[in-house]
Amino acid sequence: MSEPKAPAADQTLRILSLLARSRGPVPASIIAAQLELPRSTVYQLLATLQDHGFVMHLPEEKRYGLGIAAVELSSAYERQEPLARLGRPLLASLVDRLGQSGHLAVPNGSDVLYVIEERAPGSPPLVTDVDVRLPMHVTASGRAILAALPRAQVRALYPNAQAFAHRLSEPNGVDRYSKLRTVLDDTVTRGFALERGSVTEGLSSVAAPVLDHRGWPVASIAVTFRDAQFGGEDYAALAHEVRQAAAALSQRIHGRKPAA
Repeated sequence: MSEPKAPAADQTLRILSLLARSRGPVPASIIAAQLELPRSTVYQLLATLQDHGFVMHLPEEKRYGLGIAAVELSSAYERQEPLARLGRPLLASLVDRLGQSGHLAVPNGSDVLYVIEERAPGSPPLVTDVDVRLPMHVTASGRAILAALPRAQVRALYPNAQAFAHRLSEPNGVDRYSKLRTVLDDTVTRGFALERGSVTEGLSSVAAPVLDHRGWPVASIAVTFRDAQFGGEDYAALAHEVRQAAAALSQRIHGRKPAA
């Protein structure tokens, strides 16, 4: 293997690639050992990446993980044609089967960005239109993504009460980390994400994550329906269809199926 023309750039990209492959934040000593780099070099590069938002530091755990800028860079790719072209026929088929509107969203910082909306005939207008961003912790799409992330990553996205400020009116909503953790734990236990009236009164959504080859959530698929049409006993059947579509998209992007 030839020597890199720009050693610092090569080392920086190797650090980002290692963090991207990891299931969660990693100590600097492990980064240095795995990449066979001097610790001083690793700390200097991590500090620079942290200054630019590509790396986050968890001081209590003495670990480093991908920062918001790296997530947004990933989302920029996912917003482009490949994910949309792969997901659109799956979403259209899902909407045809269920007769309910569906959407595909990707993480964008602490928001979700909606990249596809398939409106079912006769369905009510939705705020989750293409290019709309909504707070991740409020929506079913966002909760599906958050529930699939490592706990440390979620905590880093919501370090304080200000992180829960949002534009939607949600009585008794998720306004602190302990409430969010309960919602996400319930999501994992239930097997799908659920939102009832938090985005639009009278409308609910169920969602499932789309996972890449590392099991990392890169998107989510959701369907939205009128509360009057379905009772709580119907949610599991709707979610089964949504999970099937999310699993198919995960496979199409060379990922793996979401856990049953």
